[in-house]
Amino acid sequence: MRGRMGRAAVVCAALGVWWWATVRLAWSGVGCQEWGCLVPAVGVVVVISLALLAGIAFALERVGVRPGRRVALVAAGMLVVFRAAGESLPSSTSSLAHAAVAGAAFAVAGALGAFVTEAGVARRWRVAAWLGVAALVPVAFVASLTRYGL
Repeated sequence: MRGRMGRAAVVCAALGVWWWATVRLAWSGVGCQEWGCLVPAVGVVVVISLALLAGIAFALERVGVRPGRRVALVAAGMLVVFRAAGESLPSSTSSLAHAAVAGAAFAVAGALGAFVTEAGVARRWRVAAWLGVAALVPVAFVASLTRYGL
């Protein structure tokens, strides 16, 4: 199981940095300075994200993390939670830090996705993992309230 989680983490981390770089390039290419171009810019990000999700599923299958589609979908759900929770963290102006955080978030999501989809994992551990990830949202909300107030 650890090998499966490690392979999923490495694949997802590499593709997470790739996602960050392509989204950054796409956003710069659109050059959005007005609200009118926000919809096409976000549309490009969604298309890139969906294409990368398919790429993650394919790459996971290639390295023996099966079922790749299921692991990729679970990891994508966890990434949404990580993104929501990450809003409470202080931001950095460093592009290298952004790439590292994207890679780390994708790696953790991939490893957790491989863990909760593993057939040999007891149901209580799957539930504990899901509850732990879901608990990030209220914890981040409270952290944000204490930092910034209402």
